Amino acid sequence: MPQQHTFTYSTVTGYFLQDENSTVAEKFDFMSKDFGLLEKEYDEGTALDYSREKDTTQWQLFEREVTRLQDEAKSGTVYKVLYLGRHGQGVHNVAEKKYGTAEWDRYWAAQEGDASSRWVDPHLTATGIEQAHAVHAFWKHQLAVAKTPAPQTYYCSPLYRCLETANLTFRGLDLPADRPYKPIVKELLREANGVHTCDRRSSKSSLMAAFPNFTFEPSMTEDDELWSATERETNSQLDSRFTSLLDDIFEHDEGTFVSLTSHSGAICSLLRVLGHREFRLMTGGVIPVLVKAERGGGG
Repeated sequence: MPQQHTFTYSTVTGYFLQDENSTVAEKFDFMSKDFGLLEKEYDEGTALDYSREKDTTQWQLFEREVTRLQDEAKSGTVYKVLYLGRHGQGVHNVAEKKYGTAEWDRYWAAQEGDASSRWVDPHLTATGIEQAHAVHAFWKHQLAVAKTPAPQTYYCSPLYRCLETANLTFRGLDLPADRPYKPIVKELLREANGVHTCDRRSSKSSLMAAFPNFTFEPSMTEDDELWSATERETNSQLDSRFTSLLDDIFEHDEGTFVSLTSHSGAICSLLRVLGHREFRLMTGGVIPVLVKAERGGGG
């Protein structure tokens, strides 16, 4: 029997370059494009005063627009802006490039490493660390100059490369007092499970020791009981998992601006669930998505 979900989801388009079919993902540089936020005017005479005051930024206008949408929404409808961030380059990304995707998928992804590296729950490379530092600097600029709203909640995959990326990106930023960086690990936010050893997570206790500033879900088991050496999640299974994750967030998280640090395949699944066009992120990439959730999901 199909799983019943709480909400149905859609992307509210018209605000970001990444929503538009003309934007090429492989050439998109979110740091030079203000996270992709479009320069636009907003309607006058709405629930909020959109008269542009001196020094009002596009992000401040957009934040007011999101508030207006929520204020005027029907009961059971929730709007959130999700900052979807992919981890920086990991050891496994280098290995896949070394062997080529076809050979990686055929053989190497199921191995624990080769003569030069190990990629079970891999760490970031030096390049991956640099990518995360660059995103940190970008967020610093966005918060201070563009007035991009800081996330109210920070969710993260339990895989090592994401935990590293989130800390390098957000820790040490000058955040509003009511929006501190207190990251939460969500098991459902991980990459597609199975076969690929890079997606087998480390023990809970070792991750808690390495990342003491994270809150780990009590339901998370000590050892990885979700990963299978013989079966990999299908897209339909992945989409169902991420719909459940979104249901949890939209049901229980009161924040409007939410950060999710995750993976390429995971973000592709999230975008499918959200009705967004396909948009693959490079390692270290981030895109915001304006989401409308309507209570009363289907199977």
